[in-house]
Amino acid sequence: MPDRSLIIIPTYNEIENIESIIDAVLSLDSNYEILIVDDGSPDGTGDKVKLLQEEYLHRLHLLERAEKSGLGTAYIAGFKYAIKNLYDYVLEMDADFSHDPKVVPQLIKACKEDADIAVGSRYIKGGGIQDWPFDRLFLSYGASLFVRAITWIPVKDTTAGFVCYKRAVLETIDLDNIQFIGYAFQIEMKYIAHRLGFSIKEIPIIFKDREKGTSKMNTSIVKEAILGVIQMRLKKYQPRKTPNK
Repeated sequence: MPDRSLIIIPTYNEIENIESIIDAVLSLDSNYEILIVDDGSPDGTGDKVKLLQEEYLHRLHLLERAEKSGLGTAYIAGFKYAIKNLYDYVLEMDADFSHDPKVVPQLIKACKEDADIAVGSRYIKGGGIQDWPFDRLFLSYGASLFVRAITWIPVKDTTAGFVCYKRAVLETIDLDNIQFIGYAFQIEMKYIAHRLGFSIKEIPIIFKDREKGTSKMNTSIVKEAILGVIQMRLKKYQPRKTPNK
């Protein structure tokens, strides 16, 4: 039986991108499936996904939530869905094409070969960012340097959100004990995985700014990420003794 991969894509008002990103990902491999976690998008994103389910049938799944509840909680809901349904590889990915779908097979391949987690990295050789203003680039790169200095995790792009996990990683991490819901969530997942002994490999990517829709970045997200890192460093993490349900 071939390995099963689930690509989790959280959405809020992504009607302009949703059909294109679904088509692009599912055309890569017939064993790939997508889970859209939609936080009650008022623009009709969830309704559009339901229409596309008629075309893609069992390969496209939808988890609807009543309101916008944070990136971290969306991914955790997706992770629990993946564990329950026994997917071998579970990926995080944005809906806006800032993450190139063509890199998905590379991330999965890295996990099949020698990594527990594969990170699409902007800050290693071969990686980079397109179309960002200098202040945003400085903030992002500076945040990654700060995280590495405080946590000592061997990852150059600590805030990256294009990630592939082996299911065993998600079964081991106590998902109910994840503290952060914004972009600090990405840091916390990598930090806990490293503390629990899982291997992390970075794959270079070119990150592109979204062409359609509106960015979800704001100052509260940045503040959470900066303050959260210190809290993470002081916290003790233990593996979950039984798989998450």
